[in-house]
Amino acid sequence: MSNQASDPEAEDSAQPLDSAVTPELFRQWRSPRLGTTNPERMDNPVWEWLVRCRISAFQASERFDGPDAFEAGPGWCFDRFGQSSTQLADGRLVLIGGEHEDYYDPDFYIYNDVVVQHPDGRTAIFGYPREAFPPTDHHSATLVGNRIVILGNLGYPADRKPGTTQVRVLDLESWSIASVRTEGSPPGWISKHLAALPEDERSILVQRGEVDCGREDRSLIENIDDWRLHLAGWRWERLTDRRWPRWEVRRKDGKLNHLWRIRSAAWLRGRVCFEKEFREAMEQLTEELGTPPDLDLYERRYDSGIAAERLPPLEDEHGVHRVRINGVVVRYVESLHSIQMTVEGNLPLQMIKALVRDLADKLSALENAACEWHELRS
Repeated sequence: MSNQASDPEAEDSAQPLDSAVTPELFRQWRSPRLGTTNPERMDNPVWEWLVRCRISAFQASERFDGPDAFEAGPGWCFDRFGQSSTQLADGRLVLIGGEHEDYYDPDFYIYNDVVVQHPDGRTAIFGYPREAFPPTDHHSATLVGNRIVILGNLGYPADRKPGTTQVRVLDLESWSIASVRTEGSPPGWISKHLAALPEDERSILVQRGEVDCGREDRSLIENIDDWRLHLAGWRWERLTDRRWPRWEVRRKDGKLNHLWRIRSAAWLRGRVCFEKEFREAMEQLTEELGTPPDLDLYERRYDSGIAAERLPPLEDEHGVHRVRINGVVVRYVESLHSIQMTVEGNLPLQMIKALVRDLADKLSALENAACEWHELRS
């Protein structure tokens, strides 16, 4: 496996054009659109080509000399994250929803389509009205017989319904999508979770992920409990009720933090082949922070002075750090908005507050800005 970084421009130029995709046809189909029926076949040479090559919306527009997303709106593409992928027994691959880019990019868009890739290379694209299937990303897709249960959604902030859990069912014969009204106690507006189907196929187990609790600052709170959706009657059952103390530290001015970029600079430090990149990263951070970032402080940001054992990261996690104090795991989850600290057990309240204060002091020093902390309640 090569460790050499890929060149997006080189990858783009290596993608062959489809002779059926003319500039006129591209302009006709460059933009996303909702379906008018449940479902609506939306196959066309432009989208089929984009499914195959998976270049970004920006790269596609560059290939056809525009139009610009700032003027024409986001472009349709298949370079997505938060999209589910389900393999069927006959070899077909069912890909659902997902998003392209982040909210600050002109090509940002959350999709509500279903794309089916056949083993022989054929592609079928289904669109849906918003009321049948809202824009959906970071959901789970569980194959149950001849249906796929689409559970959870991050979605656009204005579309979220805290306290409820989005459940839709995709019929693999008609390709229609039905909304499901559930009973019981749902996990809330959950996304980025894990969903598992036991052997009896009578329920779906939901774990981990993040929940939007409707807070004004729009912080997503980690889901620390386990839930079961019984498919007979569509009834939610809460399996655990962990009363773990949880706290959040964030900039008082509401701005995003620089943790990811400081981490990148810390990684570049001392690597001779990246001296130029390290220097440029430090210059940019110094300009934005008003002072050079303290990379040594960054490395020890979770060393509170309280005797603790650092735990190795899990393979599938990013931005998560764990220490063990008096036999109790303390977990720190980093995002651009905050650091959330979860105490997975019982520690003295005085010790917990000391951990939070120390974390707030360190983040304030790293950001060269005042940071605040408060307790999280789901």
